[in-house]
Amino acid sequence: MCGIAGFWTDSASPRGDHARNVARGMADAICHRGPDSSGEWIDTAAGIALAHRRLSIVDISAAGAQPMVSASGRNVIVFNGEIYNHRELRSELERAGAAPAWRGHSDTETLLAAIEHWGIEASLVRLTGMFAFAVWDTRARTLSLARDRMGEKPLYYGWTGQTFLFGSELHALEAFPEFGASIDRRAVAAYVRYSYIPAPHSIYQGISKLPPGMWLHVTTANPALTPEPQQYWSLDNVVSNGTDARHAAAPLNAASDLETLLQEVVASQMLSDVPLGAFLSGGIDSSLITALMQKHSSRPVRTFSIGFDDPRFNEAVHARAVATHLKTDHTEFIVTAKDALAIVPDLVKVFDEPFADPSQIPTILLSRLTRQSVTVAMSGDGGDEIFGGYNRYLFGPQIWNRLGHLPKSLRTGLGAAARGAQRFTTTSAAAPLTALATKMGLPITTIDKFSKFGGAIGRSQDFDAFYKDIISTWPDPNEIAVNGVEAESLLDRRIAGWGPKHNAERMMALDALTYLPDDILVKVDRSAMSASLETRVPFLDRRVVEHAWRLPLSVKIKGHTGKHILREILYRHVPRDIVERPKQGFAIPIDTWLRNDLRDWAESLLAKDKLASGGLFKPNVVRQTWDEHISGRDNHGWRLWSVLMCQAWLGQRRTKLARTNTHNATSVTGAVL
Repeated sequence: MCGIAGFWTDSASPRGDHARNVARGMADAICHRGPDSSGEWIDTAAGIALAHRRLSIVDISAAGAQPMVSASGRNVIVFNGEIYNHRELRSELERAGAAPAWRGHSDTETLLAAIEHWGIEASLVRLTGMFAFAVWDTRARTLSLARDRMGEKPLYYGWTGQTFLFGSELHALEAFPEFGASIDRRAVAAYVRYSYIPAPHSIYQGISKLPPGMWLHVTTANPALTPEPQQYWSLDNVVSNGTDARHAAAPLNAASDLETLLQEVVASQMLSDVPLGAFLSGGIDSSLITALMQKHSSRPVRTFSIGFDDPRFNEAVHARAVATHLKTDHTEFIVTAKDALAIVPDLVKVFDEPFADPSQIPTILLSRLTRQSVTVAMSGDGGDEIFGGYNRYLFGPQIWNRLGHLPKSLRTGLGAAARGAQRFTTTSAAAPLTALATKMGLPITTIDKFSKFGGAIGRSQDFDAFYKDIISTWPDPNEIAVNGVEAESLLDRRIAGWGPKHNAERMMALDALTYLPDDILVKVDRSAMSASLETRVPFLDRRVVEHAWRLPLSVKIKGHTGKHILREILYRHVPRDIVERPKQGFAIPIDTWLRNDLRDWAESLLAKDKLASGGLFKPNVVRQTWDEHISGRDNHGWRLWSVLMCQAWLGQRRTKLARTNTHNATSVTGAVL
């Protein structure tokens, strides 16, 4: 796992040392992604600079250092990620007589040889792994960028003036001396809806995220001639082909076949030259990955979990039970409100653009805890989207099928009643009900979720609108954003008339296209890399994803239970009573924290003058929402968190701009190359 950055300009100049310093500064802005070493490669005549920060995982010798030049000298690469099948690719190249005299055993060297022999696109379709990379062709003078199929590794790109920039994080692009992109208000409106900025947009105008499964071939350092990204793998096609080809009934040995595949994938991802462990929440996904790891390990697997001192949100006890049964070497950390308060100032440094999934706090803390012992951690992420684990897949279609046909006025009334029930839970009179829910093992967020479903059913004209509403933090961005016109997202392009016929599968597919890469994987990548920790996600191996979409929905969702096939496999390794409980998710007591330990911090960011000077949110609406929350009249923790994270990011951006302006005022102006 590493960090990459670079630029290409047609403003050539002989000042190579200055270009090297600029490239190094871009990479150093993301040094947390690669603390072990760094490197730059410059071609002054061509106007290209590549930079790299290295976190040594495979071939930790100098033979794996980057930027790496191919054996022929034609191609130069900076690479972030892991190619799990690179040994097989080496063998294939050797059989074809296309292998160079190998300098080491890094996957980067294998990828370079593959590109020289097969070309970029033909190599991409052969790769199994997670990655983002940039390749400069010294002969053709072209730059190619590529990103993995499911979006595990990030890659931003765009123009500032006549210079093309790219990097693993926006921090790298912001470090370019002439970077001057403006905030994209349409992206802010989309952020208000989702609590993340959906691809291909970023917080900045003119700067894009390369979508998953795509590559970009830039042939000239001219912004007017930048082509559109090309797709080498399509989840759309995987979903369509899988659902079209499947049989109505599940294969006789469906669970055994999937277990065999998962064992192969987990084994391939356990290859590492540095210590490796696993995140363990005690839920279905992480418990299954840990169980399969333990089966392939000759010693106890290192496992790590996090919990809360609030018993309503604490799942550490479940992780401990799984760890005890599997005999792992287990470490846990209990988070207090004080711990959360301490991490809050770091959030805008960890996340390079506004991002407001509150579980980012425990994810960062878990990553830091894990990094104290290992350099690589396996994660169970992706199991929900691929195998039907979220509650909305279970209850959403049922609620719509039962109530969607009712007159809108009646549905609106039902929604208001659900909201009333949710507000009741914020009062002291609700304490006995909350205690009963906890005793019954129900997630504390259950009533909030049904309130959200109720509000959505009252506002929606069809199921697609219902789905979009229930995944929205603010269903109407115009209510809170100064400019409420949203940037079009991949979801907007897909939602009408696309995807599987069954509503649960439609939700799963849309989540895998949008929420998974833009929220879940962003959270895991930035949190882990801020601690210089590599994470690997077996459920998102392309073989697993493609296999899963060939399975009928009935093996994933059975009655009121999601991830049925994963449970069936897990029960072969862990007793049912240890892991069988309602899905909680990585929830945190954000409502309580904002009313207590985080109240002063929140109040300072939500002051009317700060909201007005920021210019992104309507001060009166924000203040009314805040007053309702702190008074206990309603729960608005998630909504307020989205505003708070954006306000905190704005504050950091002002500080950065002030420092940059001061630096530029005292520096020598001129071309970077």
